[in-house]
Amino acid sequence: MTLVVGLTGGIGSGKSAVADAFAARGVEVTDTDRLARMLTAVAAPGFAAVVAAFGPGVLAGDGTLDRDALRRMVFADPAARARLEELLHPLIRAAARRECASWNGPYGLLVVPLLFERGGLTDIVDRTLVVDCPEEEQVARVMQRSGLSMDEVRAIMATQLARSARIARADDVLDNSGPASAIALKVAELDRKYRALAAGLERDSARGA
Repeated sequence: MTLVVGLTGGIGSGKSAVADAFAARGVEVTDTDRLARMLTAVAAPGFAAVVAAFGPGVLAGDGTLDRDALRRMVFADPAARARLEELLHPLIRAAARRECASWNGPYGLLVVPLLFERGGLTDIVDRTLVVDCPEEEQVARVMQRSGLSMDEVRAIMATQLARSARIARADDVLDNSGPASAIALKVAELDRKYRALAAGLERDSARGA
């Protein structure tokens, strides 16, 4: 029985860097953002559905999905965002469930940016880990990596759970406000904790068998 740790956090909090640090320790990671990209690649199940719903304006010159254009469209229009989620979230959730079911390690990491907001995968999560940093740092990181304006980043953050509410719902919080070099040590500590919890879960399961 594999322990499922649900990793979440606001945009720009550093979820990918934390997930990479767990992966470097041999932990299996299922990232729903990766699944979303895979499912909306040309000829993938979600691609035709997205183009049919939003028109050729969401296509780049090479015929692939223009993800920046689509992001701007849906964050400017709540109805469009709801439509996109209606199309893609069932596909992403099904793919995530299949991948998690194939894990072989004592525990694995399920990365879901909107884990608390949408709740569609909370039923398979045994423990939640929130990656956290101050909002000003979130904004600065996203602006630097994506070229979005401050207003655009704030608009995205407004669609997500408030930082305080996210932390209140977490089982564990990783403070990612410092340098990237600090992540490995914090992840190592959590890795030991999750392996111990997984071992306890396995013993309890064996007793009940």
